[in-house]
Amino acid sequence: MGDAVRTAAPAWIGAAAGCWTANAALGAGVALGLVHTGRFRWVHHALYTTTTTATAAATAACALSASPRARRAALVLAPALVPLAVLPRAGTPAQGHPRRHALLALCAAPCYAAALAAARPARP
Repeated sequence: MGDAVRTAAPAWIGAAAGCWTANAALGAGVALGLVHTGRFRWVHHALYTTTTTATAAATAACALSASPRARRAALVLAPALVPLAVLPRAGTPAQGHPRRHALLALCAAPCYAAALAAARPARP
């Protein structure tokens, strides 16, 4: 792969981490009663879909990169896809499972943090 993909690895991971952070913040805001989505609950679902897609794309792009740093980032980001895949089947807060939903979503956080650290360019 070319230099464009190699240098874009942190951007891919940053985008995925940003999507996850926005979705987690919205979910926490709703759970704490700070945000009321009402008929706009679909926004949280759209952010979830965007997060999952961005995470899969970042993992694939980094795994295919020629950069060892990007490939290492892909290895630590890939496990974030597991809780994201299980989340819709584990019950939602509306179904009476708010704690399980939140804890499962939080399981992905260390993967994003580790991937961001792994993809960070080396200091000169």
